[in-house]
Amino acid sequence: MIEKILADLAEKSIVLLGFGREGQASYELLRNHFPKKQIFIADSSKEVCNNPLVANDPFVNFVTGSGYLAELSKFDVVFRSPGIPIWNLDPKLPVEKVTSQTDLFLQAYGDQVIGVTGTKGKSTTASLIYHILKTAGEDALLVGNIGNPAFHYIDLITPQTLIVFELSSHQLEYIHKAPHIAVLLNLFQEHLDAYAGYLEYQLAKMNIFRNQQTGDLVVFNADDPLVSGHMTTTEVKGIRYPFSLNDSNVKGGFIEDGKVMFSDRTTTTEVWDIHQDRFLCGEHNLKNILAATNVCMLLGIAPEMIGDGIATFKGLEHRLEYVGVFHGIHFYNDSIATIPEASIEAIKAIPKVDTLVAGGFDRGIDYSALAEFLVGSGVRNLILVGAAGKRIGKQLEALGLGDKKIFYINNFDNFREIALRETRPGNVCLLSPAAASYDEFRNFEERGKRFRELVKR
Repeated sequence: MIEKILADLAEKSIVLLGFGREGQASYELLRNHFPKKQIFIADSSKEVCNNPLVANDPFVNFVTGSGYLAELSKFDVVFRSPGIPIWNLDPKLPVEKVTSQTDLFLQAYGDQVIGVTGTKGKSTTASLIYHILKTAGEDALLVGNIGNPAFHYIDLITPQTLIVFELSSHQLEYIHKAPHIAVLLNLFQEHLDAYAGYLEYQLAKMNIFRNQQTGDLVVFNADDPLVSGHMTTTEVKGIRYPFSLNDSNVKGGFIEDGKVMFSDRTTTTEVWDIHQDRFLCGEHNLKNILAATNVCMLLGIAPEMIGDGIATFKGLEHRLEYVGVFHGIHFYNDSIATIPEASIEAIKAIPKVDTLVAGGFDRGIDYSALAEFLVGSGVRNLILVGAAGKRIGKQLEALGLGDKKIFYINNFDNFREIALRETRPGNVCLLSPAAASYDEFRNFEERGKRFRELVKR
């Protein structure tokens, strides 16, 4: 199928807009199929010219620097990378010229794809689905926003392969085909710096099921008011299978008497006992488990295999990751928590959080709910980093601190001395920033690694 789609590109002029991980994967696929085709690369960084992947390719041309977006209209096809904000593009650029790796991949393999999106939990849920499928002996792949460019895995795909695809809002823009199974977990304020407003961000997420066909499947969080609202106002062709912690009458996954259950309206099946040992702690992870259960039951995976997968899944790096105990203090790395809701769930999930490290790059997110939660929580020490940290702190001060202490720092590394001095032995120091990392780090992974490094030093 991918060969037919690539054949349509044979005579067209192509520019790769952005040359990060996904742009490089697109280049490799195109070059493998078209050894002598002229390919243009447009990127704000002039360093892409020195990338060893393309530096010696005589059939590559570069458009770099501040004017890299100026002449996109002259190309037949623009492969946009997710990192290029949509508002950066010339509004006169014809939409039909813009595509992406995700768009072409879904056109080729969408009928085999389980797409997972949401503001938070999509990496955990996608990885859990993949883990359950592999536990059950299925031929499965995990690709997408989790760090595995889809084009890298084409040679491994057979007609029987189940493809779990983590999808960001940026990847869902400009797609013309939706996944066969679309999973929508939640909607919170994030990436507002890349959209005209919060609604535009939400609408990008809705693309995961907007182009589905009759017979496709939609798994969604019935407890999220924004998700449920969009499900009632948007045309949905796929068959709906909601999941809920609060409603045991849904056609899908729910909790009843401490058991994960699944109903298709004809049969109700007990899948897993939530009181068993599991690595995925917290209420938010129960929602992720319900979403994964829905998907795997719809795929015909045996309940005992689903239960085995849930029980043995160890979670993700940088998400409620236990770093260890040092000087009598337990340290947890939750660097992936870049919104207030994720930080609140982390504090709920981990007992005895005495010190919270939060803040970072300020994207204008509303922190009022986080401040109100922290005031009523057992957290005593608040180490607040950067511009976002200052704004969180000001809201806390306005509400009244009681016996809590605030420590403002401009350099992330300074958290360590304060945490070791102020955290009571036997208690927890938690990194759960509720903010992006771009003021000091390239991404949340780099921030999490730095946290681990400083803690273990």
